[in-house]
Amino acid sequence: MSRRDEAGEAHDSEDGDGEAGALGLRKIIHVDMDAFFASVEQRDEPDLRGRPVAVGFAGERGVVAAASYEARAFGVRSAMASAKALRLCPELIFRKPRFDVYREVSRQIRAIFLDYTPHVEPLSLDEAYLDVTADMRGIGSATRIAELIRARIRAETGLTASAGVSYNKFIAKLASDQNKPDGLCVIRPSEGAAFVAGLPVKRFHGVGPKGAEKLAALGIHTGADLRTHDLASLRAHCGSLADYLYRAARGIDLRQVRADRPRKSVGGERTFHHDISSGPTLRETLDTIVEIVWGRIEQARAQGRTVTLKLRHSDFTTLTRARSLPRAVADKAEFAGLGHALLGELLPLPQPVRLMGLTLSSLIGEEPDKPEISAAEPAGQLSLW
Repeated sequence: MSRRDEAGEAHDSEDGDGEAGALGLRKIIHVDMDAFFASVEQRDEPDLRGRPVAVGFAGERGVVAAASYEARAFGVRSAMASAKALRLCPELIFRKPRFDVYREVSRQIRAIFLDYTPHVEPLSLDEAYLDVTADMRGIGSATRIAELIRARIRAETGLTASAGVSYNKFIAKLASDQNKPDGLCVIRPSEGAAFVAGLPVKRFHGVGPKGAEKLAALGIHTGADLRTHDLASLRAHCGSLADYLYRAARGIDLRQVRADRPRKSVGGERTFHHDISSGPTLRETLDTIVEIVWGRIEQARAQGRTVTLKLRHSDFTTLTRARSLPRAVADKAEFAGLGHALLGELLPLPQPVRLMGLTLSSLIGEEPDKPEISAAEPAGQLSLW
């Protein structure tokens, strides 16, 4: 069987739908907006285009919530202290977050996704998984669907998005980061294991800096290194992460895209580049987290009774404090007030912290899952990657 690329040239087919269907593989797109918050600011204020921009609050106690690619070139990153960001890039321009605007743009983008598939699983305001296996519009190519979505995002919002197209969520997410910004990367089923083998394990979702250090101590630096370790060895050294790592090294991920998966909680967290113990800095960071998490709560239409604050020390010990109400948290102001009250109970801290998180749980009024495409369902006319 042959396929034609976008230029109309014929190619031999690799792992077309016949094989994908037999193996229960999917056609997954991961879409990730490019420097989303900062790009919105540059779009709405043309004088900022091409200049280093940070969304956040300047000053000694400020924290960067997002950075443009021009700022990233200087080493500026999200969750970095604003003072350090300014030392790295003295010309850095700060803009206060406008989360209402970011949420509205996110709704525009999600509406575009839903024109191509009902199977959309948002991860945050700026990224989502799409399962396009069924090809509801008869476009014929997952790659083409990704291109159409990216073109519509640019035309309708003035922003750019990167996309990864593959046969599972794990590889699609890795692929979307491969050609950023404004890029597209397609990994076919026959290419998945080799693609993963060439990546550093620190790029695997769930493998943080400490995890990467632990794996490096075992001689594991890449996916190829990881694949040389059997499951028993990984379980002995990596505990609960072992099964995930074993499958990931082989390009395997059986998770489905779940458009309306039941949620147990909605939350967010920030890891700091330097440990923080200052009460005012932690309170300002908490305000930023509240804005982000409340946006996710509104997007999920979630209602919950319990607010939990998490603080993690540099030695990875974790403190949590929670407060439950007899009813759902009323609004953002109450959510923020509960979070600050919990933080106040812990101050002053016995030692600095490297991470802060805030979560809403004990959710109520959740709708049941909608039916999903089963692995055995025919893949329609989608025959091209």
